[in-house]
This record gives sequence, C-alpha cells and structure tokens, in this order.
Amino acid sequence: MNGTIVAGGLVLTGAVAGIAMYWLQVYAFYQPVTFEPGAEIRLTPLAGSVPEVIAAAGVEGIDADSSPLRFRACFTTPLSQALLTETYRVYDDPVPLTAPGWFDCFDARTIGEALKTGEAIAFLSQADIHLGVDRVVAVFPDGRAYAWHQLNDSLED
Repeated sequence: MNGTIVAGGLVLTGAVAGIAMYWLQVYAFYQPVTFEPGAEIRLTPLAGSVPEVIAAAGVEGIDADSSPLRFRACFTTPLSQALLTETYRVYDDPVPLTAPGWFDCFDARTIGEALKTGEAIAFLSQADIHLGVDRVVAVFPDGRAYAWHQLNDSLED
C-alpha cells in the first residue's frame, strides 16, 4: 500500500511538472507586440546601415523578454519584391524559427520552403537587434510578409 502511494505521488508530480513546463514554453512569456512609431517594420537599405521604415499593414506580432529569438510577426506590404531587392539588403541563409501553434499566421515550414524555392525573398530588417541576433523579413510576391529573429555569426570566434 505504501509503495502505491509513493508511486502515485511520483507520477502525479511528474505530470504536473510536465504540464507546467509545456505551458511555460508555449504560452507563459509571450505577449503581443505593438508596432507604434519607433517600432515599425524596417529594412536595411543597400546604401547604408540604418534601417528604414517600410509600408506595412495588418501587422500582428508576438515577443517575449525571456529570449530574443521569440519574436514573430505577420503583415502585408504593398511593396513589390523587385522594388525591395533593388532597395534593401537580401538576407543570406534565412531560417524561420517555428512559432507557437496558437500564433497561426506564422508557418515557419511554409515560409522556409518558399525561401528555398525562391518564391519568397528574405531581407535584413535590422542587424544585431540583440547581441548576436538579426531581425529578418521574408516577402512573398502577393505582399504577404513575415518577420522573425535569427542568430547571426557575429559572436563566433
């Protein structure tokens, strides 16, 4: 009888800890991002290093203070890919990171495939937005666009 109580307690403790860890990873630290003046969507121009505000509508974003890599955003832009590639820096080796399942406008797998096939083009939004982290923006031909943070190699020896 005592062994059953101890085993049951261990199983219950493990289950509660597992549920708590899942909730902390997927829901707890995320908060909506507001894109007010000073925090708009920006891209880095070819001729310069200071990011410029671009036209963006329907911007939806999330972020968390717990990690600089948790930023994700979805929006649309009226700017064409041709105009963007002539004006802003294309980002080498973009790799969108997955977003929580409840942030359903951002599908990293779809964005990643579109980047591989050339359907979408990635641009440098801001280099070192956090130490060792760049903000990247991917734009589709129809104006759909997505932003995320990605590790850069500035901290490598």
